[in-house]
Amino acid sequence: MIIVMKPNAAKESVNAITNYIEGKGLQAHLSEGTEVTIIGVVGDKTKLSQDSIMSYKDVQKIVPVTESYKLTNKQFHPEPSIIKVGNTEIGSNNLTIMAGPCAVETEQQLLSIAHAALAGGANILRGGAYKPRTSPYAFQGLEEEGLRYMQEAKAETGLSTICEVVSLDAINAAVKYVDMIQIGARNMQNFYLLKEAGKSGLPVLLKRGLCATIDEWLNAAEYIIAEGNPNVVLCERGIRTYETATRNTLDISAVPVLKEKTHLPVIVDPSHSTGSYKYVPSMAKAAVACGADGLMIEVHNDPANALSDGPQSLTFKRFNQLCKELHPFADLVGRKF
Repeated sequence: MIIVMKPNAAKESVNAITNYIEGKGLQAHLSEGTEVTIIGVVGDKTKLSQDSIMSYKDVQKIVPVTESYKLTNKQFHPEPSIIKVGNTEIGSNNLTIMAGPCAVETEQQLLSIAHAALAGGANILRGGAYKPRTSPYAFQGLEEEGLRYMQEAKAETGLSTICEVVSLDAINAAVKYVDMIQIGARNMQNFYLLKEAGKSGLPVLLKRGLCATIDEWLNAAEYIIAEGNPNVVLCERGIRTYETATRNTLDISAVPVLKEKTHLPVIVDPSHSTGSYKYVPSMAKAAVACGADGLMIEVHNDPANALSDGPQSLTFKRFNQLCKELHPFADLVGRKF
């Protein structure tokens, strides 16, 4: 449930209700707007008396929350969340561009891509150091060595950094080197990993699972936030359907649906969703036009010889051109880019 306080409710009233909730063994989550404060209740609501709550001064109404996810729910947190990642922010009126290679291959490769990403307009450098692949014989990533290269690239360019993690060991290594960790599609419902990501202290990018519904996705985010980490960003990266013309099917409608359901920022990955560099520009523009807070785009210095996902990676020239073409779309929806 959520408890909606009257406009300009006294802080003493809010504190009294919070103490009552926590005294019953439940959690109280405050969302303070400019005029109205909302108190979200997580736990066994049968322990609370609605009559007792309504008797408190400055309580306006009690609203039930029927969805199983609470902390990610927009009813709990009406104002959009803004997530700070290194020296940039995701959300608000910003358009965040994450760009970089699917896999970190060498130090020089990553540094060259980082400079190109920065020149094109990226805010965050993405790079894979841990690469869970369909085939066990495919390149699996440089692991901690790759993370060190990410740290060097940040020092040289000033870009914030993000890397996927696939285990607790990977999380423990990543927190030493990068500004944000990513939970990939295959691990969206790896609940143990989600909990550990929530304990990491770093912002988390949560990609949608291959066949996950939006509600399943939001419940996965709930695992992270429930561990005390509210800094979660959702990433739509395409879902598996019967269509084979593209690698996955980009569910562009997920963006406005999520904007209605959750306060968390939403970005779109047009690279993994389409699997082809040819379709990345049009899907990127569509994502911005429908309200996405950002994009994750794969960029490589030599896509034809990339060790991972070359066919969907943009060259430096194509990335630079796309960023130029995105400006009118960002302006259309009031985004700063």
